[in-house]
Amino acid sequence: MNGIQQVGSIKINQNPYQKVGFNQTKTSFANVLQGYLQQVDNTVKQASNLSVQAAAGQIENIHDVTIASQKAKIALELTVTVRDKAVEAYHEMMRMQL
Repeated sequence: MNGIQQVGSIKINQNPYQKVGFNQTKTSFANVLQGYLQQVDNTVKQASNLSVQAAAGQIENIHDVTIASQKAKIALELTVTVRDKAVEAYHEMMRMQL
C-alpha cells in the first residue's frame, strides 16, 4: 500500500513526506523577485508614458493618469519597504553568533 487513500475524487496522503502526483512547478525566490521587479518597472513606465501623453494633451480622461501614477507610487513604496526589510534581516543574521 502506498499510503494514499481515495475518498471520492480526492486523494488523501497519509504520509506528509511522500509526494502526491500533482503538478508542481519549481519557482525560485530569484525568479519571483525578478518577476515582481519587472511588474513594478512596467507599472512605472506606464505611468510615465501616460503622464507624457497628458502633458501633450493626448489624454481625455485625466483620472487614468492619476490612477496609474498612484499605482506606480505604491508599487515603488512597497518595493523599497521590502528591500529595507531584507537588508535589515541580512544585517540581523550577520550579527548572530554561532
